[in-house]
Amino acid sequence: MAANASGKGGMESLRSALKSGEAANVYIFHGEESYLLRHYLEELQKLLVPAGFEEFNFHRLGGKGLTLQELYDAVEAMPMMAEHTLVTVTDLDIFKLDEKGREQLMELLDDFPTYCTLVFVYDTIPYKRDGKMKKLCAALDRCAVEVEFCQQERSQLLRWLKRRFAALGKEIDSAAADHLLFTCGTLMTELVPEIEKIGAYAKGPAITVDDINAVADPVLDARVFDMTNAITAGKYDQAARVLGELLRMQTEPIVILAAVGKELRRLYTARMALDGGKDRFWLKQLWGMSSDYPAKLLLQAARRVDRSWCREAVQRCQVLDRRMKSERNMDNESELTLFLMELSQRR
Repeated sequence: MAANASGKGGMESLRSALKSGEAANVYIFHGEESYLLRHYLEELQKLLVPAGFEEFNFHRLGGKGLTLQELYDAVEAMPMMAEHTLVTVTDLDIFKLDEKGREQLMELLDDFPTYCTLVFVYDTIPYKRDGKMKKLCAALDRCAVEVEFCQQERSQLLRWLKRRFAALGKEIDSAAADHLLFTCGTLMTELVPEIEKIGAYAKGPAITVDDINAVADPVLDARVFDMTNAITAGKYDQAARVLGELLRMQTEPIVILAAVGKELRRLYTARMALDGGKDRFWLKQLWGMSSDYPAKLLLQAARRVDRSWCREAVQRCQVLDRRMKSERNMDNESELTLFLMELSQRR
């Protein structure tokens, strides 16, 4: 039975197992980077299940309505024309099992067949340990390798982006890649279709910022930055167009306002950085940014407003947020539109 590993150690243990060809018996896969989760699940399948024998040796179970007997049957099933079996259980919240179910699961983990690898996959529900269930936690510590698939660091994403574009016969430099990550977010799962679109659109061998802006679908934070950036530049019509697009996409006004509030707070700190002689690297560290690219854009926007405007904008946003959450029959769309107009006028 494999010794427990979690966090960064869990990922290192998984990579080592794939390299050596000796997988652990039980894994817990979770985290927001589903692209990596699927990738490593496929790697486990390639390692353990010979092609053509998936029907006999790869058992996929859904967590909803799953009984422990069904799990036992899948785990205990002997491999056919192979040395191993692979069992995946998707979205079974093991900490919400009743006491009998937990006891059965712990018995299974402590007497697990050596030929089987079981992976608990958390896809649509989060994985969260309940520390009060000490026996179950101890069993997982003894028997399972917990792997969290987190968003990748900038250096890893840049290398990955370059490989993906190279496969399409394109190249991308670090500046354009930073703009892509700012525009489309840093989740690899969401970036894959954007890379395909941009690669198909780009006429030249090198991906440009214009190529990205032409076809990429920006994430909410990027759209809201464009909106607040337009306001600080005195271009209310442009800001209104962005807001209109978000509303047509049926984005809830309260969600838009929350993103606006975050951006205004970031803008306020950028203005404070300018007043205090701080640079973009200080701002990057303050907000935990993966690169200094968004910090540079924030400082550019902050140069167009003063501290009092920033402070008042944040305060007015907080007031509107409380009103939206407390007042009934409020026309949130109109109030949000009016708020942005007033920000632009007060600038």
